[in-house]
Amino acid sequence: MTIRVLLADDQALLRATFRILIDSCPDMEVVGEATDGTEAVDLARAHRPDLVLMDIRMPGADGLAATSAICADPDLTAVRVLILTTFEIDEYVAQALRAGASGFLGKDVTADVLLDGIRTVAAGDSLLSPTATRTLITRFLASPAESSQSAAPEHLAALTAREREVMAWVAEGHSNEEIAEKLFVSPLTVRTHVHRAMTKLGARDRAQLVVMAYQSGLVRAVPPH
Repeated sequence: MTIRVLLADDQALLRATFRILIDSCPDMEVVGEATDGTEAVDLARAHRPDLVLMDIRMPGADGLAATSAICADPDLTAVRVLILTTFEIDEYVAQALRAGASGFLGKDVTADVLLDGIRTVAAGDSLLSPTATRTLITRFLASPAESSQSAAPEHLAALTAREREVMAWVAEGHSNEEIAEKLFVSPLTVRTHVHRAMTKLGARDRAQLVVMAYQSGLVRAVPPH
């Protein structure tokens, strides 16, 4: 099955480089190129890609605005957004995750990391390293935006005690395998709990589940020392 990718970056050279890399893989193809956020949204609606590789900072309508529009569009629920950023820990990245982005990569990553990241997000998983997750949470996600309505505390009542426990471990940046070891269950069981929690809360993916855990107060960030 071919992963259909939309590129959104204002730098022509970077778009050309990404296209060459992606089109060289038998399991993925570039279906369009956008130079700003407005064009990214238009092309996402026209092509319905599996994934948008989105530069967060573009002139005019930026990647944050485009991510918000794509993730809020009921016709684009199957479209994943993978953020590209020059600065890994960027307030814009935190806002994009709140808006529904599935993860982020620095622009300095290797070709293999980029391609693996595309496959990871297209498969429905989030791309958040534990270290980056903790840093983002400490600096930005723990202070929810005023307009954010991601998950009120009462929404968590729909979760079982085990689902809330697993969600808390996920929010702290632990993998399914690490959570399984802590709870003495199989990784498959953890994955089932994660997906049930996502379904009940309406989370698009693991990244949004992390945001919801902090914004609902299920887990609280430890202030940086």
